[in-house]
Amino acid sequence: MLIPRIPIGDTVEFSVDWIEGNFGIFLDFISDRLDFLITGLKDVLLFLPPELFILGISLLAYFAGKRNIKLAVGTAFGFFLIQNMGLWVLSIETLALVISSALLTLIIGIPVGILCAKNEMLYHIVKPLLDLMQTMPSFVYLIPALIFFGLGNVPGMIATVVFAMPPAIRLTNLGIRQVPKELKEVADAFGSTGWQKLTKVELPVALPTIMAGVNQCIMLSLSMVVIAAMIGARGLGYQVLFGIQRVDISMGFEAGLAIVIIAVVLDRITQNLSPR
Repeated sequence: MLIPRIPIGDTVEFSVDWIEGNFGIFLDFISDRLDFLITGLKDVLLFLPPELFILGISLLAYFAGKRNIKLAVGTAFGFFLIQNMGLWVLSIETLALVISSALLTLIIGIPVGILCAKNEMLYHIVKPLLDLMQTMPSFVYLIPALIFFGLGNVPGMIATVVFAMPPAIRLTNLGIRQVPKELKEVADAFGSTGWQKLTKVELPVALPTIMAGVNQCIMLSLSMVVIAAMIGARGLGYQVLFGIQRVDISMGFEAGLAIVIIAVVLDRITQNLSPR
């Protein structure tokens, strides 16, 4: 007995075409707002002289690391090396894309994670979607993002948000669920409202786990830089892609090294921001 083929791919393609055909104006509106966010952040960061930017991010690393002078010196050295390689503008473009993507991811992911911790049914609905988002090859996200938003930074940002969101939701959900039951009972005994219990008990206790999700979100956003360059996202990823196409080892290695430096600095800063 022949079982008819289930047209999963055709159904997804039809859905994408239907959304693009019926919500084109809305998608253009979102695209314009997101492009404004990325471009605005990039312009602000590029407005600062490189030396002033390096001083600022080194001070941030110093204070985030509880006056860790080694972290501050390492951060300054790394960014001076990026400037020395002539990759300053591309690095700032990458940083703007990563920060914008991570911000949008956390704005959506943390509230969804809190709701999942409070509502078991919602968690069981969201969980398979998170599995899908985490295991689906990241290249697949580029296709609908390209259809909806065209070439450039915006589809790269959307694909990055989809790829980086699962850890933010999962770890926020986990952190809230791990709050000791006794603490919740004490809050209830003192007559706390749901909002007071969340903001004064659950979120502070869950903060180390939530910050681990923030760290993972930023790292995954940075890992999408090269992939997003395939649909026109600018920055160091585009430089790596250009180096691959031209078989230019020097160009590809220097751009890759700059990505590593940014990743290590952001990782150390966010790790040290987590309460211990």
